[in-house]
Amino acid sequence: MQGLMARFDVAEYRLCRRLNRGAARWPVRALFAGASRLGDGVVWYALLLALPWMYGVSAVRPALAMAVSALAGLLLYKWLKRTFVRERPFIRHPGISLAAAPLDRYSFPSGHTLHAVSFTWQAVAFAPELGFVLLPLAALIAASRVVLGLHYPTDVLVGAALGAGFGALGVAIA
Repeated sequence: MQGLMARFDVAEYRLCRRLNRGAARWPVRALFAGASRLGDGVVWYALLLALPWMYGVSAVRPALAMAVSALAGLLLYKWLKRTFVRERPFIRHPGISLAAAPLDRYSFPSGHTLHAVSFTWQAVAFAPELGFVLLPLAALIAASRVVLGLHYPTDVLVGAALGAGFGALGVAIA
């Protein structure tokens, strides 16, 4: 497993390095660090509480489905991190600088992206008008993970695919 991940690391290094260079500029680093920080969970917990407050009883079931799918996503993401043990780009490649503190050591898959896509998918399915805020936020969170030196592009792509799956599951059970 680690040999396969090492080959991906080398193949993705150039793109990671190019995107990570943007973090050397303060405004870029501040924007992506802020987005990444929101993706730590606080915005999603606030969304879970805000939906029933904003939309009433009709939002309780979708909020509960989001919570269930988030828990399932968390369990899978933690298992995958322990299974693949892919070192973060800033650890593996001296040419990539760390621009925000990681939550743990391993990068595959991106849990921030998984949850951003899953919550956004479900929230927008329930209340499409939230899309104008949540879709750009989810994209910024996903991009931030590579720009800040925390993830490889494949970590983010797999996180997004898993998030879409959990988002669709949440919509189906809501």
